Amino acid sequence: MIGYVVRRLGQAVVVMVIVSIVVFGILHLLPGGLVRAQLGPRATALAVHDLTVQEGLNKPLVVQYGIWAWHALQGNLGFSYKLNQSVGSLLGEYLPRDLLLVGVSMLFAIAIAIPLGIWQGYRRNRVDDHVLSAVMLIFYSMPSFLLGVLLIVVFNLWTGLLPSTATNFGGSVGNDVQVLALPVLALCLGNVSYFSRYMRSATVDNLLSDHVRTAVAKGAAPRRLLARHVLRNSLSSTMTLIGLTLPYVLSGSLIIEALFNFPGMGLLFWNAAQARDFPVLLGVVLVVTVATVVGNLLADLGYAALDPRVRLK
Repeated sequence: MIGYVVRRLGQAVVVMVIVSIVVFGILHLLPGGLVRAQLGPRATALAVHDLTVQEGLNKPLVVQYGIWAWHALQGNLGFSYKLNQSVGSLLGEYLPRDLLLVGVSMLFAIAIAIPLGIWQGYRRNRVDDHVLSAVMLIFYSMPSFLLGVLLIVVFNLWTGLLPSTATNFGGSVGNDVQVLALPVLALCLGNVSYFSRYMRSATVDNLLSDHVRTAVAKGAAPRRLLARHVLRNSLSSTMTLIGLTLPYVLSGSLIIEALFNFPGMGLLFWNAAQARDFPVLLGVVLVVTVATVVGNLLADLGYAALDPRVRLK
């Protein structure tokens, strides 16, 4: 297991280095250059020269990359001249809210999808399985922004139960639960439909396997059969899927946060895109990419823990 973990950590480091090189290259391919992107097209030649020297952009690219990578490892991802604040401090302010939103929605999605998928697999081709499959297919096919709009219409405009915006997030625990309800629900429902479909498929495959048939022939009770012989094997593929889904959850949260005006990285990214604040945009891209790599790494480790045969590959 230790050798497998070391190999996966090495692969994750290589991927992060490649991603950092790509992000660094994008910084230098901005229209008019990085300095013009920060100062704007009306900046004087003297201002451009001073900032170029100040940020070391007159040095060789290899040296610039080394300095930039060292600063990035220390949390220094540049400076937002639009907001007059460092990108690192902005991400430090907005990222925890994003982690809360995505983390809570993923936990709810997993807690609902796994038992739901197992139940559907166990009750395959029956009325309740068909009904649940139809409902999950609707949520699966629906874009996150459309689902968010429908939730606003139902829970805010029609019933008035929940607020439609999360602008005042951070006031109190009771208020935060209310304002987080719709964004979390919008992210959760899409993931539930996605995970439960794969969990159902994995459950059906395991129920048809020889070792499960043998357990049934020996008279194993349904609850013991599902818990001991089906759950762990079915979780293996679903665990990988959860890790691979992380980038889509993060990208979906960008849309959801903009829709509900939630003060997270999604809203920060949206405002930065409108203001052409390139350092903030690329800082968010780098953080999301690193989170994707880490998510895939955790999925691989979880898969290896569930299935010992993976460690030998």
